[in-house]
Amino acid sequence: MGKKQHQKDKMYLTASEYTQYYGGKRTVGNSSASEFRRLPFDHCSLSLQPFEHPFCTPEGVIYDLMHIVPFLKKYGVDPATGKSLDQKSLLKLNFTKNADGKYHCPVLFKVFNENSHIIAIKTTGNVFSYEAVEQLNLRTKNFKDLLTDEPFTKNDIITIQDPSNLEKFNFNNFHHVKNKLSVTEDSEADQNGENYRNLKSVNSVTRDVLEEIKREAANKKVEKKSDEKEKADKFNAAHYSTGAVAASSTSTAVDPSTFHEAGNFMQA
Repeated sequence: MGKKQHQKDKMYLTASEYTQYYGGKRTVGNSSASEFRRLPFDHCSLSLQPFEHPFCTPEGVIYDLMHIVPFLKKYGVDPATGKSLDQKSLLKLNFTKNADGKYHCPVLFKVFNENSHIIAIKTTGNVFSYEAVEQLNLRTKNFKDLLTDEPFTKNDIITIQDPSNLEKFNFNNFHHVKNKLSVTEDSEADQNGENYRNLKSVNSVTRDVLEEIKREAANKKVEKKSDEKEKADKFNAAHYSTGAVAASSTSTAVDPSTFHEAGNFMQA
């Protein structure tokens, strides 16, 4: 705030300064730029949820495989940028977790956070901190993957997160958010991998991951079916209960139960 007679910086806040810069209610129409809402690096840029099977585009935008495949099948564009995107250009990322289950650099063992400079090697998909690659690869001109020793070039370094340039994490500017694009999916079929079995435009790595997801879903179905108990009917119902209520009240290892169910002669 100025104190000189002809200085434009006044000793008080004007109405426009208060509404535009220092407080007050702002109208959407007067906002020159949308509010910055940051997406964490370990979240899918399409579902906006933590990823389980991370894949990234050549620009380093991360998507979960189970969400990006049906989206590309329907729209054929990058959900974040709106540019044309082919499924074969997706790169599988190999993140490393420490004993606490947090993502970290497999070389320097530094835990990744919102201020970490994270990169991936295109030829292997391995994810490192930029500090490790800079010290052990770029400075020494030893362009070999720090885990697999597979050769790569400078152009194979993909930036996943750069703390000095976080604009790509502003999901308010994502193409699918602005245009409200979504894919109506059969959630059970997607989790089982059944909707992807006939895809021909995915690369071999993507297809292997989809097959693995399908096998895991099938195993879960078998385990769930084996855990189901046959309920007693009028033919095999016993005169005593299963004892689930008493067991749950006396043991913390048993799931809580408040309903008395008749025992089954066939399971006695």
